[in-house]
Amino acid sequence: MKLSSYLTVNHEGNHEINIQKSRFIGYIKRVESEAEAQTFIQAIRKKHHDATHNCFAYMIGENDQIQKANDDGEPSGTAGVPILEVIKKQALKNTAVVITRYFGGVKLGAGGLIRAYSRATAEAIKMTGVVKRQLMQIFKVTVDYSLIGKLENDIHRSNYVLAHTEYLENVSFHIYVAIDQTESFKQWIVDLTNDQATIAELDQTYIEQTIKST
Repeated sequence: MKLSSYLTVNHEGNHEINIQKSRFIGYIKRVESEAEAQTFIQAIRKKHHDATHNCFAYMIGENDQIQKANDDGEPSGTAGVPILEVIKKQALKNTAVVITRYFGGVKLGAGGLIRAYSRATAEAIKMTGVVKRQLMQIFKVTVDYSLIGKLENDIHRSNYVLAHTEYLENVSFHIYVAIDQTESFKQWIVDLTNDQATIAELDQTYIEQTIKST
């Protein structure tokens, strides 16, 4: 059963901050599997092989069933877990984060490290961007040419999304409808066209809307 909607990061990004002379470079990536997350992590480790630490966390799956955090040499619980907690707090799914640190000579202490890795993660996510993925049912609504104007105008004024229109012997509108609105949509079309439309359910797909990261 697919989720009707969920939050995740916009495909990939990075952001750097400096805290007490240490560089913290946050790398963010949307991932669909643990193998993809590990490939991403290894790529960052290779890129920053000379870094003091490459700490990471990821959360994958519709029910967040895959969760992992790694401190990569930082004191236990001061890096990987704080990264993971930011992912959880923002309710992000299928998200991997690597925070690369170049030590600047000033020790931050456990509390300082937790705050630093949390901040680096949150700022990198904000710079990358967060999207809401909404599961949509694609409908093909076919009508006679005489109904084009009315139907097209009402679709544009509705919450439904008109993907494209086919002009053949009749006119077919391909419309995205939120998965929990399919029954009301079908009744809406019947009422709007006096039951003169042919309604066909096609595939389901996710569409994305950018939202503000906290």
